Amino acid sequence: MNDTAFDIPPHLNAAAPVEFTGKSRDEVKMMVLNRRTGGCLHTRFQQLPDHLSKGDLLVVNNSRTIPASLQGKQGDRVFEVRLSRKVSSNEWDALIPGSIYDTALPISFGDGVSAAMVGKGSEQPLVRLAFTIESAAFYDFLYRKGQPIRYEYIDVPWPLDQYQTVYGSVPGSVEMASAGRAFTWKLISQLRGAGIEVVPLQLHAGLSYYGDDRWPSPKHHPEEYHLPHGTAEAIRKAKTEGNRVIAVGTTVVRALETVAAEHAGNLVAAKGVTDLYITKESCLRVADGLLTGLHEPQASHLDLLKAFVSDEHLFGAYQNALAKGYMWHEFGDMNLIL
Repeated sequence: MNDTAFDIPPHLNAAAPVEFTGKSRDEVKMMVLNRRTGGCLHTRFQQLPDHLSKGDLLVVNNSRTIPASLQGKQGDRVFEVRLSRKVSSNEWDALIPGSIYDTALPISFGDGVSAAMVGKGSEQPLVRLAFTIESAAFYDFLYRKGQPIRYEYIDVPWPLDQYQTVYGSVPGSVEMASAGRAFTWKLISQLRGAGIEVVPLQLHAGLSYYGDDRWPSPKHHPEEYHLPHGTAEAIRKAKTEGNRVIAVGTTVVRALETVAAEHAGNLVAAKGVTDLYITKESCLRVADGLLTGLHEPQASHLDLLKAFVSDEHLFGAYQNALAKGYMWHEFGDMNLIL
C-alpha cells in the first residue's frame, strides 16, 4: 500500500461513540466520492437519502458483534486472547497479542473452561484453540466472561452494545461491521419512504488487525457468509430494472462478489466460507457503490476500495478527509462511493 501511505493524526482516531457527545449515531460526517471524477462532496450521514435514488438497493451486514476478548491464564501468566473466527463447534482461530505463552500448556479461562493449542491458525500469528466446551455452552460462557475487542486508540472500555449496528441480529463477528454503525431506525425508515430498500446478508467478520503493524491477508483470512434468498431476489430485481446496488461495508462486497464468482455471475441464495481477495484488478459483478468508514491505508480495506475508484482519486479523497478533520475507525465518519 506504499502508493497511498500516510499517517493518521492521533486526534482523528475516533475513540468514542458519537452518542456520548449528545448526538445521534447518524450525525457523523459523510464524504461522497464520485468514482469517475474523484470529486468530493462533504455532508452529514443524515443526508444519505439525498444522495441516493428511488430504486437503489442498500445491502447491509446484519452480523452481530460477540465479546471476543477473553482473559487467559497459564500458571502465573495472565494474557489477552482475541478470537478471530469459528472453525468448528469448539475450535477457534485466535490471536494472543504481545504475550509469551507455552504452546504445550492449556490456557485456563475460569469457570472450569480451558483450551488447548492444537495448531497454527489460518495465517501467522493466529493459533488454533480447542475449547473444552462447545456450541451453546461456549456462547453462554463467552457472553459472561468476554469483552469487546478494543484497540489502543480506544481508551475507555465501551460496553458491547456500542459495538453493534441497530439491525445486527446474527451473532458471529469478532469486530463490528462498522460501516453500518451510523444507521438509525429513523434513517432506515426515511430511506424506505424514499423508495430505497434495505436488505440484509451476513458475513461474520474476523480480526482486522494483528498488532505491530500487521494486517490480515484476505487470501488467508476466511470468513463465513450467508446470502438469504430474499436478498438475492431483491438484488436481481434491482439489476434487472437498472437500479444501483450499494454495499454497506467491505464485508458485504466480499460476500456478494464471492457468490457471483462461484455461480457464474448469478446471485442466488448461498452460504459458505470466503477467502476472496478483492483488489483494483478485480471485476465487480454486483456492487455499484460502497458505503464505508475510513481506515488505515496499510490495511487490505483500501485494496478493495481500489476496485471502485482509481488510486489517484482514492488518495485525493483521503487527503481531503484528513484536511476536513474526518474521524477514522469504527466510531468515525463515513465515505459514500458512487
